[in-house]
Amino acid sequence: MQIDILTLFPDMFTGPFDASIIKRAQSKSLIEIEVHDLRKWGESERRNVDDRPYGGGPGMLLRIDILDAAISNFQFPISNKNKRKVILLDATGKRYTQQKAQELSKLEHIILIAGHYEGVDHRVHEYLVDEVISIGDYVLTGGEIPAMVVVDSIIRLLPGVLGKDESSTDESHKEPGYLEYPQYTRPENYKDWKVPKILLSGNHKEIEKWRKS
Repeated sequence: MQIDILTLFPDMFTGPFDASIIKRAQSKSLIEIEVHDLRKWGESERRNVDDRPYGGGPGMLLRIDILDAAISNFQFPISNKNKRKVILLDATGKRYTQQKAQELSKLEHIILIAGHYEGVDHRVHEYLVDEVISIGDYVLTGGEIPAMVVVDSIIRLLPGVLGKDESSTDESHKEPGYLEYPQYTRPENYKDWKVPKILLSGNHKEIEKWRKS
C-alpha cells in the first residue's frame, strides 16, 4: 500500500512514523508513506496556498487550485480505480470507525489531505476528494493528527504487520458495539486483587464462554 499525505506541516509526522509498528511496517516494505509539503505547489515566491473566504469571515482557506495541482501530481499504479481514494481530514466529515479502517486497509493507494487554518475551499469537498473524514466531534488545529490516527489504524490491519494477524481480528470495535474482553497476566494475586478463577481453570470452553459474556 502507498499512502501520500498532503500537509503544511510535514515535520509533525517525523516522530510518529519513525517508531514502533509503523516503522517496522515500512522497513518490511508492507507500506510506503510519503509526506508532502503543500507549499511545493504554492504560488509566487512566498509559496502562498491560501486566501480569504468570499463573503467575509475569519481565517484563511486552502485554495482549490493548489490542492488540485498537488493531487494531480500522484500517478501511483493501481490494479483498478476502486483501489485508490483521496480523503480530506476535516471536522465536518463523517465519523471515523474501525469498520472504515478495515475498508481502507483493502486499498492500494490513499491520498490524505490534512486541512488547516479555517479549512479548505468547499469545492475540494465537492469535486476533488472521495471522502471527508472526522476522527471525532471536536476541533483540532489541523488535520495532521487525524491523518496520523487514520494511518496508524489502517497499517495495523495489513497482513504481516502485527506479530500475529489474529491480534487485529478479535479486538474492540471489530463490529459496531463489540468491546474486547478483559485480560489479565502475572502476578495472579496482587494486593489481594485477584485474577478471575475461570481464567486459571484450564477449561477453554468455559473461558471462551466467559470472554463472550
